[in-house]
Amino acid sequence: MIIGKVIGNVVSSRKYDTLQGYKLLLIRLQYTDKKEVIVAADVMGAGVGQQVIVSFGESNQYALNKNAPIDALVVGIVDNEPIIDLSE
Repeated sequence: MIIGKVIGNVVSSRKYDTLQGYKLLLIRLQYTDKKEVIVAADVMGAGVGQQVIVSFGESNQYALNKNAPIDALVVGIVDNEPIIDLSE
């Protein structure tokens, strides 16, 4: 899992049938050396500007109502920005 910030929505008029009903979000990864933006499905109702917890891989299927080809899934919304001690 990783923390990221929602920077936008992905609108797709055509997509795989089992993806219907899932909101797709653009998420900029945080607290990593990679400056990467990913697309993740959202079941939590996150919005632009919120920090979220993103899960990756096939274990995401346990959090879904139906089997869908989803590699990245928003599984939580962060209430307070984490405090990170980099002195260790």
